[in-house]
Amino acid sequence: MLQMNRRHRNRRPVNAEINITNLVDVAFVLLIIFMITAPILQGGVEVELPRSSASPITASEAVIVSIASDGRVFLDQVEVTEAEFPTAFAAFMGDQAGDRPVFVKGDRNVPYGRVMEVFGMLKDLDVRNVSMVVESKES
Repeated sequence: MLQMNRRHRNRRPVNAEINITNLVDVAFVLLIIFMITAPILQGGVEVELPRSSASPITASEAVIVSIASDGRVFLDQVEVTEAEFPTAFAAFMGDQAGDRPVFVKGDRNVPYGRVMEVFGMLKDLDVRNVSMVVESKES
């Protein structure tokens, strides 16, 4: 018993302090990762949008159809031709074709007729929720 008490006396006291250095390091790494990936998560192709005073819309489940200044059509970031558009769009939407919103991002330099052709293709596919994407006048 005497020997057991000596063992307990020679032990170091328990340190109850939390070392937050590792926690801060992990937080900074996650912050950097999110700062890098956030612009990548914004869907579609980079187009120069027309300006408008319309209120902003937000939808994470939306499908983005982009029309580049030369008239090329992109489904999210994949270029599709007019012939491929119906099958590619149906495959991309799956069984949610009527429910998911579709945003059309047309470059400000693309002819209006080309934008209407894309709207016509979407109408032929029975898409009910189509919106135009514009850039705010303030930005």
